Amino acid sequence: MAELDISDEPSTVTPRKPRRGWPVFTVIAIALIAFLAGGVGGSFQGKLAEVQKNDNASYLSASAESTIVADESAKFVTVETIPGFVVFHRDGPLTEQDKESIADAATAVTQVPGVDKTGMAPVQYSEDGTTAALFVPLVAKSDGTQVQGDVLAETEQHVMDAARSAAAAELEVLPAGPGGLLVAFIDAFQGLDGALLGAALLVVILILLVVYRSPVLWIFPLLSAMLALGLSSMVIYFLAKQDILTLTGQSQGILMVLVLGAGTDYALLLIARYREELHAYPNRFDAMIRAWRESAPAITASAVTVILGLLCLTFSELNSNKSLGPVTAIGIACTYLVMMTFLPVALATAGRWVFWPRVPQVDHAADLAAHGMWGRIAAAVGNRARPAWIGTTVLLIALCAIGIGSLQTDGLTSTENFTNNPEAAQGQAIYDAKFPQGTGAPAVIMTNADAAEQVIAVAGGVEGVARAPGSVCLQIDYAKVAGLNLGTGAAPAAAPTGCPPPQLTVQPIDGRTVVTATLADSYDSPEALETIERLRTAVHAAPGADALVGGNSAATLDVQTASVHDRNLIIPIVLVVIFLVLAILLRALLAPLILIATVVLSFAATLGVCGFFFTHVFHFAGADQAFPLFAFVFLVALGIDYNIFLMTRVREESLTNGTRSGVLRGLAVTGGVITSAGVVLAATFAVLGVLPLVFLAEIGFAVAFGVLLDTIIVRSVLVPALSYDIGKRIWWPSALAKAED
Repeated sequence: MAELDISDEPSTVTPRKPRRGWPVFTVIAIALIAFLAGGVGGSFQGKLAEVQKNDNASYLSASAESTIVADESAKFVTVETIPGFVVFHRDGPLTEQDKESIADAATAVTQVPGVDKTGMAPVQYSEDGTTAALFVPLVAKSDGTQVQGDVLAETEQHVMDAARSAAAAELEVLPAGPGGLLVAFIDAFQGLDGALLGAALLVVILILLVVYRSPVLWIFPLLSAMLALGLSSMVIYFLAKQDILTLTGQSQGILMVLVLGAGTDYALLLIARYREELHAYPNRFDAMIRAWRESAPAITASAVTVILGLLCLTFSELNSNKSLGPVTAIGIACTYLVMMTFLPVALATAGRWVFWPRVPQVDHAADLAAHGMWGRIAAAVGNRARPAWIGTTVLLIALCAIGIGSLQTDGLTSTENFTNNPEAAQGQAIYDAKFPQGTGAPAVIMTNADAAEQVIAVAGGVEGVARAPGSVCLQIDYAKVAGLNLGTGAAPAAAPTGCPPPQLTVQPIDGRTVVTATLADSYDSPEALETIERLRTAVHAAPGADALVGGNSAATLDVQTASVHDRNLIIPIVLVVIFLVLAILLRALLAPLILIATVVLSFAATLGVCGFFFTHVFHFAGADQAFPLFAFVFLVALGIDYNIFLMTRVREESLTNGTRSGVLRGLAVTGGVITSAGVVLAATFAVLGVLPLVFLAEIGFAVAFGVLLDTIIVRSVLVPALSYDIGKRIWWPSALAKAED
């Protein structure tokens, strides 16, 4: 019968007074610096949007084929643009008055700053006469200067305002094309500093109020987390400004919730130990010094593990993943710095009253907390350890099985990326229904000039390249090609009923020239990506052509291919890194293997639940190829935190009480704080669903569910039950494995 060996009588042993010396003053000095830097850095949080990059070129490496094509083709244009459309639609045929107003709208759009009016094409009309489309290329780069995302969004808004003002009132006027969808994507991140941060803060405040049951104490961890966010924002802003790293909208969103969630976790652990020591030390500074020294190893190991796990993303081929690692690692490092300096100094300076109305007094009764709910849970786990770990293992396997087959990670089209239905998605749906879907974003082929005719012939025979009677539907005028360095395409064919014959209007540069091929399918559809694969195979085989295929569809394909490569490479690296950290921390080999096995099993169960919910509850079209990697890195790197919090305390207790008793005591003492930390982290990631993007909603759900699964099932039952059943052998090969249990 397992029982917790905790006396009901308060201890009368006087604790050893903690040493004081230069480290204490160093911590205070760093705390002041962190406070000042975090306060100043808060102003940079709103500036991060200025250095965001959300196009495919920012995601791809320099070695990607579409990137090479983009760099080469940039020599042929002075102004690089992103193709977009303005769609005019009514349920019935367009009237002559409608057509006159559409012509006026086209004239008005040419006057909008930021529109490449020389690249605009004549208005297209659909075969059924109900819809018109105006090609509007947005300037993305001029004279080597990149246009910021917020400027693109503003230009798009001016275009739509001009078009709607001139068009007949009865017409539906909507944006479409890669330009419109990119701007919709950029707009989706405009809520980062408002809705997302506000929701995250509200959730954290409510949870901390419940956890601490104090109207004051919650202010300290939350203020510390905000200082950490400000400090990390300042560092990241300057690095992104100098192009040392790439910041995307999704990176910024993840950074925000990660700092708030992880920071609150570290604060909970430190404050829980501080409260415990206040029962033993009459001097609150002595209590904090003791609490800091006892909790620092676990918090430090946790931060180091997460940072190293995130930095494994630097092995990625994708720039977005490669920079997400440093961006989030900087966030964790700044969070650790603030939480281990400013927070303890602020708490100790404020005094015991911050815990009001449950102010801890010197009664040497800190261990009595283990007689509560978590003490009973620990005793139950010890009494039925083997059935407990077998049962939870079966449960996790069942959760994996219910939906892992439903999880589709083949990628999402641009319109499928939104949880709402923005105007650009509505316009794209109308455009795809009324016009040739491949126009506006053709494949771009760089080839040796003397092999151009051969490449044209080869490209014309590829399935999926649009055709007109007697000719291959290739680009009509390269002078109107837009935004090639962004992986986007060109102006549409002027005639909706056919495609012009092959022609080259560009003089070769350095013996190279460009051929563009219009695809039969929408540029980001699975069918278009398959066409790009066939097209690459065909033109690569053309003798002496040295042909390469780029463009918007090719860039999307390269992103997806790189995502799969990154997943297969980085996941094993993360596991090895975490194993090494745990082995050093726990001074054992068996325990880290067991802990990693439980985390991987928990991750598999989470994927199964995600597959079920994404398909049958949320009705998402699928998941991005990067989803498994992101979910793994965050779940494993963050989930291992709770292993560290639990097992470091278990090892501490095992040194004096034996392993089995140490397991139960460790669970009883840390169960409450680990569960609270898990709820906070899950809640902060769940608020990613505030932004109308499927990828972030999926990541938020996966991390939130996975963290709750970790804290409630894995860390509370599976790990302690398995450790209890194995006993002292879990510390093999350290000396603790040979101690009396």
